[in-house]
Amino acid sequence: MERFRTPAHLLVAMAFIMAMAFSVWNVLLNNFVVEKAAFTGKEIGMLQSLREVPGFLAFTAIYLLLFIKEQRFALLFLAVMCLGVAVTGWFPTVWGLYLTTIVMSIGFHYFETVNQSLTLQWIDKDKSAHFMGQVLAWKGAASLIAYAAVWLLMEWMAVSYNIVYMLFGFVSLVAVLALWAVFPSFESPHAQTRKLILRKRYWLYYGLTFLSGARRQIFVVFAGFMMVEKFGYSVGDVSLLFIVNYLFNMLFAAKIGAWIGKVGERRALTVEYVGLACVFTGYAFVESATMAGVLYVVDHLFFAMAIAIKTYFQKIADPEDIASTAGVSFTINHIAAVVIPAALGVVWLYSPTTVFLVGTGLALGSLTLSRMVPLAPESGNEVSFLGRKRAQDVA
Repeated sequence: MERFRTPAHLLVAMAFIMAMAFSVWNVLLNNFVVEKAAFTGKEIGMLQSLREVPGFLAFTAIYLLLFIKEQRFALLFLAVMCLGVAVTGWFPTVWGLYLTTIVMSIGFHYFETVNQSLTLQWIDKDKSAHFMGQVLAWKGAASLIAYAAVWLLMEWMAVSYNIVYMLFGFVSLVAVLALWAVFPSFESPHAQTRKLILRKRYWLYYGLTFLSGARRQIFVVFAGFMMVEKFGYSVGDVSLLFIVNYLFNMLFAAKIGAWIGKVGERRALTVEYVGLACVFTGYAFVESATMAGVLYVVDHLFFAMAIAIKTYFQKIADPEDIASTAGVSFTINHIAAVVIPAALGVVWLYSPTTVFLVGTGLALGSLTLSRMVPLAPESGNEVSFLGRKRAQDVA
């Protein structure tokens, strides 16, 4: 038993629980809001913008860490997320869904902020890409279980939305409490800075993070919504699509992580962004429900390569900056995320094609920045311009 009570196993267990609870919330969302609350693109855009506000405020986590250790902080807010999922079905109105989404999102984003920090602190640099891939695989397995259960419960047993939300939310909450009781308190190898910091030498990481957040919102908000609104996907159809997504994650995420460790961050990010530019352009003009589903699966697979942004930062960062920068990076990631869903939700009413072409532009912007990542990033070698190293450490 003791050999399983390690930091790595705790990270995997927390990721598994988070993925299971969030996957149920996510897979039901588009059908739930359309069927029960008559959402249009305007309301779903506003809901998703509200969902990202706690992510924008993630930098405040560093102040809460003055009073609670990171490990306990992560478990506490994971529990808040599970509670938010459990009560979602009780409020099938526009304002009710806005409120429960904010509760769920506070838990999700604060947990993810500190979980990222703990991963970069607890896992060695030479093992982190592969480990993050393994975590993605476990999250894929959790999501696969959740989607299969949703499909079985709702398509074959006609269970209500409310029961499904409560079942997974409360089961996940009990699992979090079990982790709190079973795992000891682990120490971080480096004392963390307990204040907000922005360093000029991290600017490329900040830029990649910003564009990643903006681009991902178009995928999260509008790609799934298109499946329901334009192509008439049912809950069962969406669940099966998500099952395929996370089956690929379960099978290939660890291999992708190992591949990133082998080829390096610049090459991995280049492949990701070229692929995403093609996918978003495909979304803009797709007229086949089957082809839209194929694009969705390919899109999801490319996002697994975002591990490379985190490992790039781990290699260039001062160890004591990790916790503070995790909060700052989540805020940067969500600056555009707060605005884009609501703004593009209005654009969606007139031209869904334009929404996805914006995604193409963001992918090309990310591609430009990715070519500035050095082949061997480290402190003092954070940025490469036209093959020339720019080694400046300006704090």
